[in-house]
Amino acid sequence: MTLSSPLDVVLATPRLTMRPLIAADAPAILAMYGDPEVTRYWSSLPWTELARAHEYIEQAARDVAAGTAVRLGIIVKGTDLCVGQATLFHFDVANRRCEIGYALHRDHWGRGYIGEALQALLDFGFGPLGLHRVEADVDPRNDASLRTVERLGFQREGLLRERWLVGGEVCDTAFYGLLRRDWEMRTVRNAGQA
Repeated sequence: MTLSSPLDVVLATPRLTMRPLIAADAPAILAMYGDPEVTRYWSSLPWTELARAHEYIEQAARDVAAGTAVRLGIIVKGTDLCVGQATLFHFDVANRRCEIGYALHRDHWGRGYIGEALQALLDFGFGPLGLHRVEADVDPRNDASLRTVERLGFQREGLLRERWLVGGEVCDTAFYGLLRRDWEMRTVRNAGQA
């Protein structure tokens, strides 16, 4: 597994371009993470300051440069607007494993953008990065996110009770895993149905 040249990662899907976050994305990132509906099942409270979005983008660049994460902004083709982000992070290089994370601005929910973006990110993770396993930590109350990871082939592997404390609220984690061989079989099945 190698994270060579992670700053140059740009992924394209039929409707989206995914590229590293840039400073100009800060207002869109704040709009997304400042929305209580978007952060309802997130591991932090809604953001209120543009500075927080700039810090996030700067940290993302440091993580990518260090090879500890691949965090990409989701851009709808034909626009310059960042409508979300998708990330591979918490790399365990020895075991070729990482976690996946994602968020989408509420105005763009229900269009299939996250599924499309995550499919491209997983193709990159299981392809060029050589991952063996990707894990997802999902709040079990977040039905939309549960459906998304399940459609992508993730298998529910357990419930981690009271894993998060966000704004005084205790939250569980539905823990999911996706293996490279399952992703490859899914890809072959989908190709046969096309």
